[in-house]
Amino acid sequence: MEKMMAYLANPKNVKTLWIILGIGLVLTVIPDFFIPREHIIFPWDGIPGFNAVYGFVSSVLIVIVARVIGHKLLMKEEDYYD
Repeated sequence: MEKMMAYLANPKNVKTLWIILGIGLVLTVIPDFFIPREHIIFPWDGIPGFNAVYGFVSSVLIVIVARVIGHKLLMKEEDYYD
């Protein structure tokens, strides 16, 4: 575990990991442009990459809302019980 933390503490390694993550995301969306759509129910179902963007935006919003709820409603002052 310490080796992994030391690896992630190096800025060069973090940049490399972000590049690998970005390439993986792009490689996930590219096939969506070439797969034919046969059962389009809603207009946005025909937009290539829509599901990937929708999933990413949704997950970011869930994290932001959870942090806001955690900080505003759940977190107490440090001397709350004093």
